[in-house]
Amino acid sequence: MNRHDAARLIPRIQGVRLFAHAYAWHLNFRLGSAMPIDFLRFADQQRMAGVKIHVEDGEARSLLHAPDTRAGFGALAQALGLEVHIETSATDEATLRAAIQVARDTGATSVRCYPRHAGPVSQVMAQTIADLRRLTVLDPKGSLDFLLEQHEDLTSRELVAILQAVDNPRLTLLYDFANMINAFETPEAALARMAPHVTDVHIKDAVILADRDGFAHRACRTGEGDIDIKGLLTRLLLLGEAPQVRAFGCEEENGMFAPAYRFASDPPDPVIPMRAASTTLLAPGEDLDTRLGQERHEATAQIATIRRILSGIADEARTALS
Repeated sequence: MNRHDAARLIPRIQGVRLFAHAYAWHLNFRLGSAMPIDFLRFADQQRMAGVKIHVEDGEARSLLHAPDTRAGFGALAQALGLEVHIETSATDEATLRAAIQVARDTGATSVRCYPRHAGPVSQVMAQTIADLRRLTVLDPKGSLDFLLEQHEDLTSRELVAILQAVDNPRLTLLYDFANMINAFETPEAALARMAPHVTDVHIKDAVILADRDGFAHRACRTGEGDIDIKGLLTRLLLLGEAPQVRAFGCEEENGMFAPAYRFASDPPDPVIPMRAASTTLLAPGEDLDTRLGQERHEATAQIATIRRILSGIADEARTALS
């Protein structure tokens, strides 16, 4: 570590904005009784800067499907000093319109999306560009930030091309620590291409698995997988003349599996299959109550692990300056 980077890292780590990501409670929301407002209390207990929560986290109790809960959710978030980031899992107009309404009703500052179109990559990109150009109509006052996430099928080059074609200053990229693996990229290569446009991050670890002539990933407890968490955090913290990354989401996803979507043998315009949103499955015979408790424990443990890693980076920076 050189002295210039060390001098920049120390204040950036001191001011890092960690967010609790609701996927860390995925099973508690989907199969248990957790409600979005419970997650706010968890984030407050963990001294987080905010929460990243999907519109459907909590099923019938979610912010999307229980609109009468939005005002109370937003009021508690404000009272606790927690910034709210809303997430959704498509870019079509109806999906974005619904997520934007949830964001407005809860006082959120941003909406994350990713394309779920099927077909040749060129067609998926064209449709996504058309979808995202509607953001100026859906949010005419420019009151929200929008995040396009790399989500397993498109490469970093393709995402940057979409961003440049849409040309909306409120639209930036969200960098996930593992999702590029399924698009036949490494985390380091993807970050190098996405870096100028990254403002938000999903932190998770994963085991990289061979899948046909591509790669899948299985998310695991942070620190037990193949992702260079420390190296990626260091590079992300150094982005920008001023700190460029606004939010680091702690997204523990232990057990979530995502198959390969891009391959070494791909033709110039490969076809992306139709796919569902991400989910985590219970193992056969697994006790639900035990797993729900384990999931909450792992969410808490990841936050502590990330703080230890950040503290270690800061210690190395101080050593480099001494």
